[in-house]
Amino acid sequence: MLQAKSFLTPGSTRKSRFLDQIQFRGTTEYDYGYDENAAPCNEGNSFRRFKSLFLPILYCLVFVFCLLGNSLVLWVLLTRKRLMTMTDICLLNLAASDLLFVVPLPFQAHYASDQWVFGNAMCKIMAGIYYTGFYSSIFFITLMSIDRYIAIVHAVYAMRIRTASFGIIISLILWLVAGLASVPNIMFNQQLEIEQSVQCVSVYPPGDNTWKVTSQFAANILGLLIPLSILICCYAQILKNLQKCKNRNKIKAIKMIFIIVIVFFLFWTPFNVVLFLDSLQSLHIINDCKASYQIALALQLTETISFIHCCLNPVIYAFAGVTFKAHLKGLLHSCVRVLSSPVGGAGTGQSFSGPTQLSGCSDSAGFL
Repeated sequence: MLQAKSFLTPGSTRKSRFLDQIQFRGTTEYDYGYDENAAPCNEGNSFRRFKSLFLPILYCLVFVFCLLGNSLVLWVLLTRKRLMTMTDICLLNLAASDLLFVVPLPFQAHYASDQWVFGNAMCKIMAGIYYTGFYSSIFFITLMSIDRYIAIVHAVYAMRIRTASFGIIISLILWLVAGLASVPNIMFNQQLEIEQSVQCVSVYPPGDNTWKVTSQFAANILGLLIPLSILICCYAQILKNLQKCKNRNKIKAIKMIFIIVIVFFLFWTPFNVVLFLDSLQSLHIINDCKASYQIALALQLTETISFIHCCLNPVIYAFAGVTFKAHLKGLLHSCVRVLSSPVGGAGTGQSFSGPTQLSGCSDSAGFL
């Protein structure tokens, strides 16, 4: 995908049309042929101010909050809780994916305010990290939905399949798929000087939008259509199963289900819709300056909104669980005892026990 200020979203229409006319001469030389008859679209001062002022601040805030929340999840899982179930493995990998997803944001913050100054190698590396985190985060959210479906709807079968070993195997496969899905973006991303400004952009073979459109459609399918379909199917079956339950945790569990699906839909659907419109623009189905400007601005806005989802994941998937909160509370109490004790040895790391396997309806709220 073509972009000037983000690894996922395209840059201005003027730069887009300029890059579309790049003709390759071997591996390193380019002929920047400008079509003088094609009037470039102006992205506007308001759009440039938005990118240079608002985006760096928001990128830094998302980075800080995501770093704090997901680091706390990793800290609890690795120091306080034994990784015994599929749920633990999913939480661990989801936190790692979200952290990976926001690693490039400090680079993007500087890039949005100025130009790319980190070199061609970092341009490719950051794109690879970004896309791997993007795909893996959504993959593990989907895996957690499947895990919950199996645990609640097929409780007997869940005892055999929801093990840490099986979770590790599935996780490795998902990381591999996420890495492979990011390869095209690593290949095509490169540092390039455009109109006296150094940019980190995706440069595709001239006259052929196949790779760009394919990568955008892949993001739509792997990043929204398949995951959202699985979430809806799994949680619909879970809701049907919960209707049979007769305990006080039922309402809380149902509310959590709706929060998970609605939050995922709200934060990822707008970006994917606009990304699809940008694909139509690449196919010249949409082809005018005003629409191009609006799509470019919408991509920046919706992608920035989607970043916030990685800050909410620890709250939705970890901190809302009864078992995880018990471990977190125990860990914080231990830290307080260590800090308040003059000797520094009062915290002995007391172990908290809680339900790690979900059986039927009994602890559905704690699991969800």
